[in-house]
Amino acid sequence: MKIIPFLLLIVSLAVAQKPTLQKDRQVLFDFRVDRNAAASKISAATEKSVLSKVFRKYLTDTNQCNADFDMSDGADPLAAARKAGQIVPSIFESTTGSFTALGQTQTLYVISVSECNASHADNFGTKRVAIFSGQQLVADLDVDFKSSIARKTDLNSDGIDELLMVTSDIHQGVVDELAALFSFKNGRLQVIQDFGSVIQDECEPLRPGSTTRAAVLYLSDVVPGNMPKLTMDHFKAGCRGAKRWRFLSSGKIQF
Repeated sequence: MKIIPFLLLIVSLAVAQKPTLQKDRQVLFDFRVDRNAAASKISAATEKSVLSKVFRKYLTDTNQCNADFDMSDGADPLAAARKAGQIVPSIFESTTGSFTALGQTQTLYVISVSECNASHADNFGTKRVAIFSGQQLVADLDVDFKSSIARKTDLNSDGIDELLMVTSDIHQGVVDELAALFSFKNGRLQVIQDFGSVIQDECEPLRPGSTTRAAVLYLSDVVPGNMPKLTMDHFKAGCRGAKRWRFLSSGKIQF
């Protein structure tokens, strides 16, 4: 065999096997589009089984909360409530996937801990995810008050799923939503990207000049084995009639 043709064959095979880099932006999630979230149907038996494995002790009704329990002691009153069993937890929703390791069939539950006497300032209590492999609890993690799953992804194609999660708040009729992309690989929480504010909707009070702002999340530089580049643009629209979205800004909103 001639040496030069052989070397050319090796080079061509190496080029052919190299993953193709897709630089064009792709939409990860568009918060301008209304989300029709269907509530997860969790049976009472499943909820009891899950909560009993996540919490050493808990209450099943807010009327059981101890009115004399003092949450003001210590630096973290919500942690004190959890330690004392002064919580009324419930499951918001669930999804299946491989969250902590490759090739696993796991169920992830989003739990509202609902610490007794937690106020609006406390987001009405902390939020957690509990990940089960069969009946075994493999991860129990605080998700920084994120209470809803917007999308399940595997952006780096490693066979382990990530979650885009959001939290909502309403004050004086204005709806605010914050989002973050989480990984739970090896049973540890990793914030891949904190997007901050993705929605601010002033339309409910219908004050003069009210607007709504919503973000579109993008990914680019997609290549298997690497986490893609994540960016965001914000758009603004009036509240009356059909929404006509106008570009507002790029990047995370700074307050």
